[in-house]
Amino acid sequence: MADYVVEFGKDGGRIEPDGRLDAPAFHRNHQAIWTVLGRFLEGKSGDVLETGSGTGQHVVHFARQSPDLMWWPSDLNEQHLRSVAAWRAHAQVPNVQPPLRIDLSDPNWASALREAGGPQQVLALFCANVIHIAPWRVAEGLFAGASALLRAEGRLFLYGPFKRGGKHTALSNAVFDSSLREGNPEWGVRDVCDLEKLAAGAGLVLTETIEMPANNLILVFARSAAGAGA
Repeated sequence: MADYVVEFGKDGGRIEPDGRLDAPAFHRNHQAIWTVLGRFLEGKSGDVLETGSGTGQHVVHFARQSPDLMWWPSDLNEQHLRSVAAWRAHAQVPNVQPPLRIDLSDPNWASALREAGGPQQVLALFCANVIHIAPWRVAEGLFAGASALLRAEGRLFLYGPFKRGGKHTALSNAVFDSSLREGNPEWGVRDVCDLEKLAAGAGLVLTETIEMPANNLILVFARSAAGAGA
């Protein structure tokens, strides 16, 4: 089951005086996620964008593991942006940029990112536990932006709970999905098949589906042959 449902800072978790938020999920999943990301990023250089950075703990940890990469955190929520900035200041990791405000529901967010001084292209885009707690247009915007920003050899890494072939991978995910949809009909655990179709429209293709702890997956998307040649 996904670890993050409500807004950080309103979930009863501790808030440090400097604004740092703590996500219990970070302590459970960061090592497993880095095992996947690190396998692709090892030995490479360039920019990596994280969309929906939440507390900022993941981006700081990942940046420590990859000093040759420049990490760009982002979020839409103001309290999250403050937490990311506070973690960046606290950690003093030189390869983390100040957080950027990104609204993934805007299909032109990649252009706005560039105009705001963000990266022109990225080696990787990482997004964790976002599209199931957001309207479908956020997933549409995510893939549109990935198509605009990814280098030819770049990858989009999407982490969270997903359905496969219309079915949940665990009973806990089904219960979680029901609770999400009851709270907001536009939310819900997404099906891998639907995301593959969305990716195809953006010139991307699913290249890997990686099993993760707690009934989560990482979906890895790359440019399709047609998209790479465009």
